Amino acid sequence: MRTTFEEASVRLYHLDDAGEGGAATTLFYGPLSEALAIAEAQDEATQDGLWIATDNDVIAYLDLDS
Repeated sequence: MRTTFEEASVRLYHLDDAGEGGAATTLFYGPLSEALAIAEAQDEATQDGLWIATDNDVIAYLDLDS
């Protein structure tokens, strides 16, 4: 079951698909509501590589945004 409440603690990160497996760069640790606001402020190309991790799930930002 996905964690969906606004104050859920999450990690927002960008997964770079370049090279051997790419690299994950953390942009934010904190409440889901703030992570979504930060993700929304990113340009389209960056949003394409954004992921949100909770204590029990990982989902692409664009899957949440649709």
